[in-house]
Amino acid sequence: MRIPLVLAVLLALPLTAAAQGTDPNLSRNLAATCGGCHNITGNAVTGVPPLTGQSKEVLLRTLKEYKDGKRQATVMHQLAKGYTDEQLELIAAYFAAQK
Repeated sequence: MRIPLVLAVLLALPLTAAAQGTDPNLSRNLAATCGGCHNITGNAVTGVPPLTGQSKEVLLRTLKEYKDGKRQATVMHQLAKGYTDEQLELIAAYFAAQK
C-alpha cells in the first residue's frame, strides 16, 4: 500500500514545480553576480567594459564566446562556463534592457 502512495507523491512533484512558474527576478538575480566588476546596472566605472547600450544579441554572443573559449579574458571565460546557455540568455536580456 505504501509503494503506490510514494509513487503518487513522486509523480506529483514535477507538476507542483511547474505550477509555481519561474522566478520573475531570475534574470536580475543572475545578473547580480556580474555587479562586482560591471556594476549591477551594467555601467562599469572601473575600466571594465560597460554592458548597457549593447543589444541582447551582442551580449549573448560575447558571453557564449567566453564560455566556448573563443574569447580570452582574465576571469570571464571561467565565469561564463558556470552558466547554462539559458542563463546566459537571461543575463544578456537583463543588461540589454538597462538604460
